[in-house]
Amino acid sequence: MGVGKSTVGALVAERLGAAYRDTDADIVAAQGREIAEIFVDEGEPHFRELERLAVLQAVTEHDGVLALGGGAILDERTRALLAGHPVVYLSMDVDEAVKRTGLNTARPLLAVNPRRQWRELMDARRSLYAEVARAQVATDDRTPEEVAQAVLDALELKNA
Repeated sequence: MGVGKSTVGALVAERLGAAYRDTDADIVAAQGREIAEIFVDEGEPHFRELERLAVLQAVTEHDGVLALGGGAILDERTRALLAGHPVVYLSMDVDEAVKRTGLNTARPLLAVNPRRQWRELMDARRSLYAEVARAQVATDDRTPEEVAQAVLDALELKNA
């Protein structure tokens, strides 16, 4: 959350001359409401199923750069689907998360004690991100442009 997936994904796609897609945006468009509303109205399990289906559809029909929501890797089927794809895990520490989001924005999983919740989420997810990622790129104290270039370098792709 707040690591810059959408911004960096769009920059990487632009540099590669490829299309860009964000599964969170797909869900919002399909549902006609924000993710936080889905969490509140339907609960996390319902959202995670919407997310799993959005990732499946996007991976099946999209050939460009794809940004996934931070919890997409929680589903074992999604992790299996991502195997063999050039997945990049964008990482940051809690201090950077505070700088970027203030940990007070509309993020449903961070509603109570956001610093502790963020750390717990990352502790639970970090190994799953590493499981599917071909490369890890730290975003701390970097501009989106620097992160995009680091992604291209990590995947050994040419900067278009």
